[in-house]
Amino acid sequence: MYIDIIGDIHGCYEEFKKLTKKLGYEWSQGYPVHPGKRILGFVGDLTDRGPNSLAVIKTVSELVSNKRAYYVPGNHCNKLYRYFLGNNVKLLHGLETTVNELEALPSEAREKYKKMFMELYEKSPLYHVLDNGELIIAHAGIKQDLIGKENKRVKTFVLYGDITGETNEDGTPVRRDWAQNYTGGAWIIYGHTPIKEPRKVNHTYNIDTGAVFGGKLTALRYPEMEIVNVPSSMPFVPEKFRSFE
Repeated sequence: MYIDIIGDIHGCYEEFKKLTKKLGYEWSQGYPVHPGKRILGFVGDLTDRGPNSLAVIKTVSELVSNKRAYYVPGNHCNKLYRYFLGNNVKLLHGLETTVNELEALPSEAREKYKKMFMELYEKSPLYHVLDNGELIIAHAGIKQDLIGKENKRVKTFVLYGDITGETNEDGTPVRRDWAQNYTGGAWIIYGHTPIKEPRKVNHTYNIDTGAVFGGKLTALRYPEMEIVNVPSSMPFVPEKFRSFE
């Protein structure tokens, strides 16, 4: 299997286009297609905070429906889905930017994007187990004893990480560094926690390098385990990046 897994895009559509072109994908069909046998993977959090979330939704939906990509939802994807369901979700932490994009459209176009995203979300698993169990894509990661299971505990973990129930000063949940204790043989590729450089710990890679916070948009080429990234055009917000030192 030859797959290029992309970290949290968060509406950074231009960076996404640049990264796929750098990876050798061509956009002649309106979405990125590799001339060889490579396909794309997405760790979730396609939307929110960045300038062009709807274009990212459209592109990833087309890729997945044409069997050109694998996608798993992130916590921001889950929140947008709950918003579309009509649940009482707060327009905070970036969701307001996606909703503003939607509200600027005619009602017919809004419905089109709603249907597109809900189909993408509902047809996607909580995490992907690929390449005969050698590769796992999960938004915030997954513990070894949860692999192969699907329940409420798994859903919470893959969307939010190994949360303690406590919160940081900025309101974000306190997360344990689960990757330090991972001893499995399968590669787990994830995002969710913004870091300045891709982080390899045991057989895990965090590839969320904070594109929407002015870092980079990163891809991991599998099975080569090669990192490819492009710089962000967004303002740099250093306090949004986590340090594990």
